[in-house]
Amino acid sequence: MEAFSSLLAGFQVALTPLNLAMAFIGVALGTAIGALPGIGPINAVALLLPLCFALKLPPETALILLAGLYYGSGYGGRISSILLNIPGDPGLVMTTLDGYPLAKAGRGAAALAISGIGSFVGGTAAVVLMTFLAVPLARLALSFGPADYVALMVLSFALLGTMGEGNAAKTWAAVSLGLLFAMVGVDGGTGVERFTFGSIELVGGIDFTSLTIGLFAVSEVLILVEGLIGGTVSHLGKGARLKLTEILFCLPAMVRATGIGFFIGVLPGAGASLASAVSYTAEKRLSDRGTFGKGDMRGLAAPETADNAAQTGSMVPMLALGIPGSGTTAVMLGAFLMYSITPGPLLFTQRPEIAWGLIASMYVGNLMLLVLNLPLVGVFARLLLVPSWILYPGVLALSYAGVYAVSNSPVELLITTGFGIVAYALRKVGIPLIPVMLAFVLARLLEDNFRRALSLSGGDFAILWSTPTSIVLWVLAALAIIVPLVAGKLRPGMPGAPEQSAASGSESRH
Repeated sequence: MEAFSSLLAGFQVALTPLNLAMAFIGVALGTAIGALPGIGPINAVALLLPLCFALKLPPETALILLAGLYYGSGYGGRISSILLNIPGDPGLVMTTLDGYPLAKAGRGAAALAISGIGSFVGGTAAVVLMTFLAVPLARLALSFGPADYVALMVLSFALLGTMGEGNAAKTWAAVSLGLLFAMVGVDGGTGVERFTFGSIELVGGIDFTSLTIGLFAVSEVLILVEGLIGGTVSHLGKGARLKLTEILFCLPAMVRATGIGFFIGVLPGAGASLASAVSYTAEKRLSDRGTFGKGDMRGLAAPETADNAAQTGSMVPMLALGIPGSGTTAVMLGAFLMYSITPGPLLFTQRPEIAWGLIASMYVGNLMLLVLNLPLVGVFARLLLVPSWILYPGVLALSYAGVYAVSNSPVELLITTGFGIVAYALRKVGIPLIPVMLAFVLARLLEDNFRRALSLSGGDFAILWSTPTSIVLWVLAALAIIVPLVAGKLRPGMPGAPEQSAASGSESRH
């Protein structure tokens, strides 16, 4: 098979001493950078991009380094998401739902281990799919029009209802807040300012870093201070290690999440945040027996696997068509252009050493990431043994430093603090924060594609269900809303799932 022989040639490039060293440096440095709250893969790759050119690295070596940094920083973000409930990237928001309860139950090391294994499964399986399906899937992704994206976004919002744990009103209140926050700034279609209240700082909209640090880091410290005053905060133990039976228990969820994550990742602009959200909610629909959100390993494995599969999938349209599939691959596209290389179908024939060398390096990089981080999960988990009154102020200081590094604006620090106070109030009344974050991320995709669809049709709403793909997605969205309502009335109870470690009551605050 031609793809197999090309991949073997790619391994000859990826396994040279220089490229192996760059891959290792990329994943190791990415893990360290990603562990800092507020510093996501985009910022990590953007910071290192000029250095690659300054060091005069060969183009395939530079891209291997940046790719390693890409998925390495993604894994590093899982450390703060699971142990501290602070997602540093939109794709890691879903990780906190079951990852943080596991950490609070004293199983932080096990949660990090299943995260690493899920990331390896999703990333490696996605690279295999990319090896043989890159060009056909890229062409399929191009067939997705604005109407199809609108239907996909509606399906995603419909699936958010599964996070309500029986209280849909509070979930939709959270979704509404996320939509409201996303509307702040200049309307991209008309140029009209929305909810800026005359503030220049709000013209560009609310920054994701400010919002996520405020919602999770600042509010967590406020909850901690309240607990210290009330005497309710205690140390967290080291916890039990991950068991083989737990890995096998999560394996079906990983397989399903790989397919979902890779397909959504291939869609230009969809991103890992959508992939992890759809994967988590779909797995919750399929497998939840009242344990999701309380420390269910499957609830952690699914979004982690989907996130890594989507990161790999986002490379497909960039390599095959020259269209970045995510914000980070858009930065990596800049690396191609910096070396005067044009990604696209001709890349595989004119510069095979770059295309196939990069793909082969992803096999190697994922393995390196697993081997590097699995032995260190116990070390990472020991962060939880640091007294809370020392740990969280330090994390808060790093978080504010991350906000300032991204924005270079003191006003953003005030905005972050304001969101933290709002998030504290929401947690006190039982309104979940995850739907706020997801609605904020997905709202802009929904608005942009809704506007494009209506522009193409001259204002005719029928375009929203004019393609077979959009019709299927609309039907799935309707079923996502109707089926739980009907099933809840017809089914009096559900059998229990295998016993999971949990931090009871934590889901109402996260």
